[in-house]
Amino acid sequence: MVDGNELWLLLPRSVRRFPADLAAVVALVVATAIAVFAPLLSETPLRIALGLPFVLFLPGYAFVAALFPEAGPGPDAAGEGESGPFERLQPGGAGGIDGIERLALSFGLSIAITPLLGLVLNFTPFGIRLTPVVLAVGGFTVVASVVAALRRWELPAAERFRVPYRDWYAAGRAELFEPETRTDAILNVVLVVSLLLAVSSVGYAVLVPKGGEAFTEFYLLTENETGELVADDYPTNLTVGEGGSLVVGIGNHEGEPVEYSVVVELQNVQFENGSNATTVVEERELRRFSADVAANGTWRRAHDVMPTMAGERLRLAYLLYRGEPPAEPTVENAYRETHLWVNVSETRSG
Repeated sequence: MVDGNELWLLLPRSVRRFPADLAAVVALVVATAIAVFAPLLSETPLRIALGLPFVLFLPGYAFVAALFPEAGPGPDAAGEGESGPFERLQPGGAGGIDGIERLALSFGLSIAITPLLGLVLNFTPFGIRLTPVVLAVGGFTVVASVVAALRRWELPAAERFRVPYRDWYAAGRAELFEPETRTDAILNVVLVVSLLLAVSSVGYAVLVPKGGEAFTEFYLLTENETGELVADDYPTNLTVGEGGSLVVGIGNHEGEPVEYSVVVELQNVQFENGSNATTVVEERELRRFSADVAANGTWRRAHDVMPTMAGERLRLAYLLYRGEPPAEPTVENAYRETHLWVNVSETRSG
């Protein structure tokens, strides 16, 4: 039977030599991509739990590792004498940074790098969307990790930065289970309880998030000369039987998948004296659409409006319903409504 050590030896030497901290960074990048794009995982709290360090820590850590491959100087090198358990874990080095500086720079640079990558994406055809952002941040982090590993290998083994996991474990175990005084033991218990409460609070906040406002976006767009969709230049003068192009859009922010129905009506309305209230004198149904929109998803449909009656200042109403529309769709009973005021002529003038 093949044991773990034999399987480890089957891996390429470059993989076996890859620093453990950088390997963990690459593994977290891969895990985040799976959590974001996998159909079953993308709707779970795991996406948030992995996404936060993916954006706020990993890019900066990999970049700092590439800039400073050498170990940082310990307090003893600065003549501070006997050091505490954490300080003794910092290996000596000539030109590196210590663990606290590395940690702070990792967060700070991540906050700077991620927006810069988004700014670059904004000037590309891909834009600032989920897939390009994940690929850009993940790709940058992996490349920086590889560069960091190459730079570490160029240094003598004694000068390379390493994360002393075993030393941290031994020091932590000694502090928790072998306290020098009863006061230390009490403080250790308080520390452990505080950490458990903090972790439990964060876990509860992630697993049971506070419900936000649920709503649905419903809008109309047109296509400009460059093919871009804009909320401008709507067709207002139409002809019976001749189409005007529009794009109807739905944005689902209800927190769950929703089956929508859209009813398009051309209405001849009269305004009541002294108010904005209207009465529908005549109406014609032009189109119907059905749309199954996932939570936080967007649906759009381009179509041509074909008026079937003429008149001045007619209301081209788009009525949105959750589920099937009623037998008599109206502006009043619609879940969402948007409209345009149009003039429709019998024949094209000129």
